[in-house]
Amino acid sequence: MATFANLRAEVESREIRARFDLEKPCVIGWQIYDPSSGAFLFEGEWREVREPKVDLRVELPAEDGEYRVHIAPVEERGRFVVIDARVNDGTAKISPARIGSLAAARWERFVRAAPKAFTLPVQSLWGNRKLILTMVRRDILARYRGSFAGSLWSFLNPLLLMATYAFVFGVVLKTRFGADTSGVEYVLYFLAGMLPWLPFAEAVGRSTYVIPEHRNFVKRLVFPLDTLPAELVFSGVVTELFALTIFLAGLLIVRHTIPISALWLPVLMVPQLMFTLGLCWFLAALGIFVRDLSQIMNFALTLWFFTTPICYPESSLPARIREFLWINPIYDLVHAYRTVLLEGRAPDGPHLTMFWIAAGAIGIAGYAWFYRMRRSFADVI
Repeated sequence: MATFANLRAEVESREIRARFDLEKPCVIGWQIYDPSSGAFLFEGEWREVREPKVDLRVELPAEDGEYRVHIAPVEERGRFVVIDARVNDGTAKISPARIGSLAAARWERFVRAAPKAFTLPVQSLWGNRKLILTMVRRDILARYRGSFAGSLWSFLNPLLLMATYAFVFGVVLKTRFGADTSGVEYVLYFLAGMLPWLPFAEAVGRSTYVIPEHRNFVKRLVFPLDTLPAELVFSGVVTELFALTIFLAGLLIVRHTIPISALWLPVLMVPQLMFTLGLCWFLAALGIFVRDLSQIMNFALTLWFFTTPICYPESSLPARIREFLWINPIYDLVHAYRTVLLEGRAPDGPHLTMFWIAAGAIGIAGYAWFYRMRRSFADVI
């Protein structure tokens, strides 16, 4: 690793003169970066140095702004000279030269990017909210355009799907929850469990091919590609709202009341939204590079559904398996939905807190993955 001695730097107009001693002859190179974003701007010509004493001149750009200069031997760039400069009206001012390293530069980039991980997803969703709403409306209308029932299928589809599962497990297989023997409570518990599953499975299942499906948008640099997975998630939310309306109507018919604890639903739906968004952003980016991901996720979603106690009570699982149910985020949601809608209680505080933390982390990580990989979309697609 390069060792720099007697380091000093001075500036005249826009030219930096850096002088230092090296252990051995080498080839010196320098690069200029944008210090605010870490983006590479350009690289200067390499210079062969045969003497230990190095006297290097670096000309800064004529445009006003802040710049960061890295100077290092071409063969080993683990350590380098760092000089921060600011150009104003054709004159540069520099900070004292210092020694930097790749590890320190990575840490600095992480510290600089960490706040953006929390703000960029929110800024993107809020800034493109009108576009997302337009895409959601168009997506829902396009599904049923030309059909006899039209948008009425938005109600009929979740109703028919839930009725089919309820018939198979409640009537044919005679599955029951608790001590109920009539089957009515089973239908309610089953439908309450389907409420968070329907929008999740719909969005995740479609996210793996949403970018190739809109390949024309990838070439348009001004189009916010991260809105495509978000549109799937919010379309799923619309499906859930239709299904929730049907469920609450059924609850009024059967129990003649809706518990006040149902007001907890927004507290459950927000982390559900963050969790689904993060997973969809991750899968949408990964689906560009793994074209079989759609088939894999179809199988994974089927397996996920039947390993989650939605259509059967968790008491039917072996005790050793029940201990690990809380690892499954969908089970957390299913259990919380049943708690607030059917049992008239607030959701479990510690589990809800952990789910909020996990959902937030997955949402941030999913967006960061999508943000990092989208530069390669145009090359791969």
